[in-house]
Amino acid sequence: MSGSSAVSGAAPCRFAHYFAICGIDTETGLEPDELAGENFEQSPLKRTFKSKVLARYPENVEWNPFDQDAVNMLCMPKGLSFRTQADQRPPQFHSFIITKEDGSRTYGFVNTFYEEVTSPQICSAMQTLYQMHNAQSAAANTPSSSSASSSSSSMDSLASSLDEADPPTCPSSSSRRVGGYDSSRDTLYVSKALCLITPMPFMHACRRFLSQLHRAVTSAAAPPLPLESYVHNILYEVPLPAPGRSLKFHGVYEPIVCQRPGLGELQLADFPLGEAFSLLGVENLVQVFTCTLLEMQILLYSHDYQRLMTAAEAITTLLFPFQWQHVYVPILPASLLHFLDAPVPYLMGLQSKDGADRSKLELPQEANLCFVDIDNHYIELPEDFPQFPNKAEFIQELSEVLLSYGISANMGAPPRTRTNPGSTPSTPARERKTAALRQLEDDGRNGNLAGEELAVLELLQGNATLERLQALTKRTGVTVARVDALRAGVRAQASEGQGGRTAADEEELRNAKLNVQLREVFASRFTTMFADYEAFVIQSAPDLESWLTNREQMHNFDKASFLSDQPEPYLPFLSHFIETQMFATFIDNKIMSQWEEKEPLLRVFDGRIDKARLYNVRAPSLRSSSYQRCSILKESAQAIEQRLMKIDHTAIHPHLLDMKIGQGKYEQGFFPKLQADVLNTGPTSNKWSHRTATAQRRKDRHRQQTEHLGLDNDLKEKYIQEARSLGKNLRQPKLSDLSPAVIAQTNWKFVEGLLKECRMKTKRMLVEKMGREAVELGHGEANITGLEENTLIASLCDLLERIWSHGLQVKQGKSALWSHLLHYQAREEKLDQQHQAESPVSNVPERRKSDCSVAMPSLRVSLIQDMRHIQSMSEIKTDVGRARAWIRLSLEKKLLSQHLKQLLSRHALAKKLYKRYAFLRSEEEKEQFLFHLLSLNTVDYFCFTSVFTTIMIPYRVVIIPIKKLSNAMTTSNPWVCVSGELGDSGIMQIPKNVLEMTFDCQNLGKLTTVQLGHDNAGLLAKWLVDCVMVRNEITGHTYRFPCGRWLGKGVDDGSLERVLFGELAVPSGEEDSGRGCRTPPLQRSPSQTRRISTTSLSGRGYKPTSAQIQEAIGEAVNNIVKHFHKPEKERGSLTVLLCGESSLVAALEQFFHHGFKSARLFQKTVFVWDFVEKAVAYMESADQMGDLQETAEPLGMTCQSLCRYVNAINSTPRNIGKDGKFQLLVCLGARDRLLPQWLPLLVECPVIPRMYEDAALLRDRTTVNALIGVLETLHDFPVTLEASLVKGIDL
Repeated sequence: MSGSSAVSGAAPCRFAHYFAICGIDTETGLEPDELAGENFEQSPLKRTFKSKVLARYPENVEWNPFDQDAVNMLCMPKGLSFRTQADQRPPQFHSFIITKEDGSRTYGFVNTFYEEVTSPQICSAMQTLYQMHNAQSAAANTPSSSSASSSSSSMDSLASSLDEADPPTCPSSSSRRVGGYDSSRDTLYVSKALCLITPMPFMHACRRFLSQLHRAVTSAAAPPLPLESYVHNILYEVPLPAPGRSLKFHGVYEPIVCQRPGLGELQLADFPLGEAFSLLGVENLVQVFTCTLLEMQILLYSHDYQRLMTAAEAITTLLFPFQWQHVYVPILPASLLHFLDAPVPYLMGLQSKDGADRSKLELPQEANLCFVDIDNHYIELPEDFPQFPNKAEFIQELSEVLLSYGISANMGAPPRTRTNPGSTPSTPARERKTAALRQLEDDGRNGNLAGEELAVLELLQGNATLERLQALTKRTGVTVARVDALRAGVRAQASEGQGGRTAADEEELRNAKLNVQLREVFASRFTTMFADYEAFVIQSAPDLESWLTNREQMHNFDKASFLSDQPEPYLPFLSHFIETQMFATFIDNKIMSQWEEKEPLLRVFDGRIDKARLYNVRAPSLRSSSYQRCSILKESAQAIEQRLMKIDHTAIHPHLLDMKIGQGKYEQGFFPKLQADVLNTGPTSNKWSHRTATAQRRKDRHRQQTEHLGLDNDLKEKYIQEARSLGKNLRQPKLSDLSPAVIAQTNWKFVEGLLKECRMKTKRMLVEKMGREAVELGHGEANITGLEENTLIASLCDLLERIWSHGLQVKQGKSALWSHLLHYQAREEKLDQQHQAESPVSNVPERRKSDCSVAMPSLRVSLIQDMRHIQSMSEIKTDVGRARAWIRLSLEKKLLSQHLKQLLSRHALAKKLYKRYAFLRSEEEKEQFLFHLLSLNTVDYFCFTSVFTTIMIPYRVVIIPIKKLSNAMTTSNPWVCVSGELGDSGIMQIPKNVLEMTFDCQNLGKLTTVQLGHDNAGLLAKWLVDCVMVRNEITGHTYRFPCGRWLGKGVDDGSLERVLFGELAVPSGEEDSGRGCRTPPLQRSPSQTRRISTTSLSGRGYKPTSAQIQEAIGEAVNNIVKHFHKPEKERGSLTVLLCGESSLVAALEQFFHHGFKSARLFQKTVFVWDFVEKAVAYMESADQMGDLQETAEPLGMTCQSLCRYVNAINSTPRNIGKDGKFQLLVCLGARDRLLPQWLPLLVECPVIPRMYEDAALLRDRTTVNALIGVLETLHDFPVTLEASLVKGIDL
């Protein structure tokens, strides 16, 4: 086997794929790095210059081609940096990750140190730059200012704000010497990076290997072997550990151990989670984790690249069994800041310059951004996002795990403190103390740990000597308890650690155990939450091909049923989470596992669920939200410990290679030029490489066969890629080529992705809303609409914010949409003022008096007016909140598409605000987008009214009398009270002779009833009212409350007030546009001109048959039962079902009227209430005579209850009339479950033959018994009555 093919054969199981060196190219000299946002006012030593990949070994690996641009950018994200001997800087370690377009990842580990510049050309170039700089600043003689203020583009200003001059960082008194460089006096140093590129994130092992390599370069004595031997060894002779095994290999000075989890364990994650928790604090980390699960935009911010990487990897590792599906760039090179413009979810890390202020950071979009300032331990969260389920108990469990490892202030390496010029030089001991002190404060600020535990744990750490720590804790005012006991424990620990293991080994073991335990706590949360997810996966396709072809149309997961199975407190989070791309991909993987091998994370997760079922760990009640702690913390840590203590495999030792003598001579402080010929090919006779190569070939052959059996290979790959990238708006952007064409191409992908997302979201919103008839679309009866609707609308708001922030010229405010609206408003108002100045017209508002045609005046459609409503809402404090409120309002008014079309019709404004490639300037896509939004007009939303429940809303009331039969006006003093689901307006007097009034009142929600009455004063006191119209002046919703009856003494039933029940009126002109696809009507009440009292019509008109009456009662009771079976969020109004049209009261009224002798004795109408009063009078007199004493005890009680209720209704101060009183009796009887007991009393009463004919239903025993049975079914439900019904009743 030839050398090169040995390389290729072994690569998939080689520990490292490449070793690369980046630094200054002496051939090309100093090239300023324009892309990194150059700031020429800085001194030349602070500027950034282009770095190059100087060498890489081997040249190429077949399945992991070397990406030169990406490696160079990520090894030196800021380019080269220079220093002089006056500014000593320790070597820095950081890692990075390259995500390929197909989502696969490669890890890089970098050790950066400073090497003396030996090239005279570069030294003299630096000298020249200094002379020019000094001349310029002398000429300007003004303090240098940042260019951010005059920046034309938000991205430029971002770059310059990151480039604010650092404070001088060297302990030296002469500032001239610190800031300057003089080749005759100073030695110039430049950064150089040694980089290992590996297929798996063995962070600790790579860090130790690189630091030993660096030590070999800087130590006084030459290393035992030439450096080529060590590099060759790690590239070709160290294999990847097998799953579940550990491996030992040798660095330059000491052995290095790494281990890999087994197949059933959580996948490898070597970045120290403990460090991430102590940097951010437990609560903050859980909040950032929640934002990640909900796929928001997450920006990490720190001066230290390794911290960015640690935090990013910690967050994504904890997502198991889910995977982040969007842009992932933990270290964003300075030249790629335009990535922050991406209108998609992302997780990126941005380096902060020393002393740069967060407030100077101009980010393109912040509406949906979670900003994580790692160094200052603080986070900024997006507005109103749901909390993680059982958050408090979860944080408690995590804190306990951290405490058990003594994680407190002193976790991880103490931050390197740079002393300010003029301060005393820092000794390591002093540095440790200040670091510990600072971290003690930090942790107090994080709310991580209490003071005393902290002190004890400091001691438990055993890193520094006890005495020093004790002195430190005393000085910080922390009292240390049980010091002696702890001291003994720490000594024992120290001696135990000496058993042939270094402190670094112990530290690594501790980190590995802590990592796995923290991850288990997170994994166990998901295992509990999604224990039954398989039951809701919809397997609808017969084979992979048909599934992939119809992927977009398919429903893969029964979301509604899944949510209806979950505990109430989890719903806000879960309803958002199951809409994410990561959840969709997880379910896709589950479905595809029928036809191909299970995705590894899914395999482990399913295994855990099966195990939990086996041990029946699951709580007996499905909907229990009680917290279940993780039960396998011990075992998981033991597995790791066993692997690290007992090494399974030791790699070949580094050895002398067949090299030319004399090359690569050792020179202290300089990394030698390595011999490429020995490093570009691997060993030809390597046992394991040969073995794995044949195994690999066997595997390949097998895979090809199975693929040929299935589909044509390329076709299948294409399908799978397409299916997997479905919904991912953008695969990972490339880190290299930055030509304008590539940026335009990327942005075009964004535009396509946004449009697709808009299509999917609007379709989903429609299906959800119309779901009740859409059962055939895979949406069952179980709809948790209130909650799901809110989730979908929130994600629509987020999508609109992302669309509006794509391609912004200059960012203003946190919400791009609101900022655009404000520009529009300013322009329109300016134009209006000009118009008014040109043609002054007297605009005297006319007061609507009692003109003969009373109707609701129409409401003007105005985008500006809607904005003013939002601006006047003092409850909303932020621009993001205002934009969301405006979207909700427009959606409720069915004007969202129209408003946005109007906003975008001002082309000059769009051009001014947006770059050419922005979504809002892509004409065709913009049209389609508005069309998708237009489809939302076919359904009714109450997403504004139901969310902003505390705001003041102006309402308009119009009273429409029946003029043919009565005077339009009344001489009495009328009043009105409007009630809704959220409260009532209180009684308001209507000004005399006015049929229309407006009033302001806290949001009443959907309107349910209107009480209308008067005081019967004056000559013309009687009033015949057709209906009352009430309109919410902000949302435009108009309700019609039919009446059709008299108010007045001695007319109709003598009522001076009536309770009217409302329905939402369809605005004129909309009937056709929305017909055929409207939401099922929301519990409409009377739609005819109101039943005019059955009694007053007794002589003429319609009389229902007994069968119709019984059917109506059954229907009315049925509707109430159905009402209670719906989820609470979508029940509608119970009042309408009790008292509206075809309600319980209406049906019972018909029942009591059947066969009722309502003859007009001396022209006086008799009402059902008269019968009830007579029956009660009889019972009371019988009771006094003692006739009822003999009856059974319960019956006597029932008599008393009926009498009590009737008397209470009669003695109410309200003048509600006889029909109103009967209605009230039925409602109270239904509420207190007394109706079925009262009926027999009325039937038995001797008054009946006088008032009812023989054929009356009330005198038919079997019918009455059947009615009692029907009414008893209501006993299972808690009937509550609206305050407007029972006002003034004293029971």
